[in-house]
Amino acid sequence: MIKAVIFDLDGTLLDRDRSVRLFIEEQYERLKTKLSHILKETYVHRFIELDNRGYVWKDIVYKQMVEDFSIELSSEAMLEDYVQEFKQHCVPFENLHSMLHILKKQGLKLGMITNGYGQFQLDNIRALRIEEDFDVILISECEGIKKPNAEIFHRALSKLGVFANESMYIGDHPFNDVEAAKKVGMMAIWKRNDAWQKVEADYNIDNLIEIQDILKVLQKT
Repeated sequence: MIKAVIFDLDGTLLDRDRSVRLFIEEQYERLKTKLSHILKETYVHRFIELDNRGYVWKDIVYKQMVEDFSIELSSEAMLEDYVQEFKQHCVPFENLHSMLHILKKQGLKLGMITNGYGQFQLDNIRALRIEEDFDVILISECEGIKKPNAEIFHRALSKLGVFANESMYIGDHPFNDVEAAKKVGMMAIWKRNDAWQKVEADYNIDNLIEIQDILKVLQKT
């Protein structure tokens, strides 16, 4: 019997691709006096390319951007703009709030495990207005350990007071999320995306609302 549902953040609850594009387009407009020698779409495309779906931290991204385009701003100033402004552009995936409401109404415990910097990720969670929906939120910088290390999954399960086989984990990354969750004995659900074609998960979903359908199936078995 499933007693807890644990989520990844970026690419699972937060539509990071849309959020990043909104942010970087706005950043170009904000800093246009220093960036007008670059075509907007060129600037946006290069950032998204260097960002590599969030797996390259932005200090490295902006250093390369400054070098590539001879920008008359420091990479530190551009990074600070990112840290302060990104939360204003956070876009949730469809049905995020209704899905969480349904799960809470069913009495399930909710957790989140996300890699990233503590305050930055917390700001994004708050921007989505979902912090209060979760019983446990673990951010890798705060925990001193990150996915796919099994310890961060065990820590979340312990805080929620459930066993691995009583929980399901939903994430978008085949190794950091799906494979890692399965290794600790959790049911693993893959939130599909275009980066990978096939992932060995227990279930695949395109929309968060599908989680309730999976739970209904499991209740009948």
